[in-house]
Amino acid sequence: MSGSQDSSGQGGKRPNFLVIVADDLGFSDLSCFGGEISTPNLDKLAGNGIRFTDFHAAAACSPSRAMIMTGTDHHIAGLGNLIEWTNNSGQNAPSDGEMKYWSTAPQRGMPGYEGYLNERVVTLPEILRDAGYLTMMAGKWHLGLTPERFPDKRGFERSFAHLPACSNHYAYEPQLHGSGPEDATPEFMTMSFIALHSEDGEYVKGLPKPWYSSNGYGDKMLGYLKDRKEKTDDRPFFAYLPFTAPHWPLQAPDEYIVHYKGVYDEGPDVLRQKRLGRMKEMGLCPVDVEPHPVVADEVKQWADMSSEEKAKSSKAMEVFAGMVECIDANVGKVVDYLEQTGELDNTFVCFMSDNGAEGAAYEAYPIVQGQMMQHLKKYYDNSLENLGRGNSFIWYGPRWAQAATAPSRLYKAFTTEGGVRVPFLAKLPNGMDISLNEKATSGHGSITNTFSTVMDLAPTILEMAGVKHPAPTYQGREVVSMRGSSMLPFLTGSSPSVHSEDHITGWETCGRAAVRCGDYKIVFIPKPKGPEKWQLYNLAKDPGEVFDLAEQDPECLERMINLWDQYVLETGVIPLAPALGNWIEAMEEQMPENAWMEYEYWKDGARDDPAAFRREVPRFTREVKAM
Repeated sequence: MSGSQDSSGQGGKRPNFLVIVADDLGFSDLSCFGGEISTPNLDKLAGNGIRFTDFHAAAACSPSRAMIMTGTDHHIAGLGNLIEWTNNSGQNAPSDGEMKYWSTAPQRGMPGYEGYLNERVVTLPEILRDAGYLTMMAGKWHLGLTPERFPDKRGFERSFAHLPACSNHYAYEPQLHGSGPEDATPEFMTMSFIALHSEDGEYVKGLPKPWYSSNGYGDKMLGYLKDRKEKTDDRPFFAYLPFTAPHWPLQAPDEYIVHYKGVYDEGPDVLRQKRLGRMKEMGLCPVDVEPHPVVADEVKQWADMSSEEKAKSSKAMEVFAGMVECIDANVGKVVDYLEQTGELDNTFVCFMSDNGAEGAAYEAYPIVQGQMMQHLKKYYDNSLENLGRGNSFIWYGPRWAQAATAPSRLYKAFTTEGGVRVPFLAKLPNGMDISLNEKATSGHGSITNTFSTVMDLAPTILEMAGVKHPAPTYQGREVVSMRGSSMLPFLTGSSPSVHSEDHITGWETCGRAAVRCGDYKIVFIPKPKGPEKWQLYNLAKDPGEVFDLAEQDPECLERMINLWDQYVLETGVIPLAPALGNWIEAMEEQMPENAWMEYEYWKDGARDDPAAFRREVPRFTREVKAM
């Protein structure tokens, strides 16, 4: 495909692009979004650019990454759900009621739920590569585990890719011994600790040593950029730098953790109030906002914890903060190089999180209790002094997460604002000056409250590059158009918003659902975190989703539910309960558990002989009819 070239960048050159993504970062974790964590490099980018306070991703990681890569909804692109959650219904089991509702079995093998980027989409790096860009990535892929799904098959000329959902950040793997139940890898951990990577289309046999994820990805991207310079490759570049941090297990170099000793000793509720205060002062949220109450009945309140429990909990948050600061240091490493080489002025740089903060209290999960806790006790060292090192394995839970998502409701995996509203900042290339139609200047860069989503990123980049999307066909196959819209007209002042007032955006993850149109949003959250019925909110007046208007305004509710039905038809969402649409019971062929991953890389011998551990996953078809 050839595309027209835009000469609006520096000196008539097409701009470069650097897209940076954090994994499970909360809305207020960065200091430029109200946090206390030291992020000077990201703060500098924000100070020279713009911060979005109403920017949205999917409720979980690989769906968001699919939308970044394609500019369309993840249910269309092949990541309707995390393949790990489709593979095993146990992680979506209800606290009460029938398991046949909320089971992910009806999604298995269905179009849009392949677990990798499917053939219905063309990716942003494919389009840019074909238009003469050098395309590079270093970091989390999570869009396919097998060679035919690797980044090099979807447009990246250079790639160093973390393939699974998460892993040990130090690549630590315990040497198991003994014959007790604690000596086997617990089911929950099978896909949570192995740092499986590929580079340029081949599985990586051994990671560089010493290895720490964020440093490794920063070094690799820096290496790709230096290699480009040494080869005098004058092509513009598209660089994708998606970190695996600060996703659990919470681990960071001691040099960063030590900066936060004692900072969180007052607990998550105090932190929440401090951050809300700073966000109000900075113009990042309304001064009269009513935050949603913390929802965390499954864990103790701070006041009820023992001194030892408080010490370990606050240390977990210290480690998390260290992870975020380390991300910032590696962003600085790459951005500083671009500045030194004279490339930064002509580079669009953006940073975002892939979803809200991770608030799961895994210690309360039946799948984690028992064997896993015994396994951690034997093979890991979760003593206070050792927390954050490679042989520790911890998370921080729902109270710290809701300190980061406030004033919003809940956190990752929920379609409430706490799960889908994420920090986003961008610096435009010289020659594309930010000129907003709204009063948006905070004194240090611009702030906007216009609504936008991760699907808008690909259209924005293509417009900046002067390249057209190839839909309806690409390389002889049919492909879908982008659902997102370019942000460029808004950023440069020729449009008052990114989307029109009647624009419809939907979300769905594991039966948690939402639709937004203008200021109104409906949310469906199953029990126990929600009432298991549609709720209606006016986000302009109630960004915390505190005051349900469903009974007060049934006509608006009905109109919004009709928009949900439209979204389901357009994107191919498979409802997991009748309340969400045309529910169809799973076929017998979809019932087997743990049979839907194409590569069982966690099994003994699998990394030595990947082909022997490949699985042919059945694919089905379905006919979608209007209700």
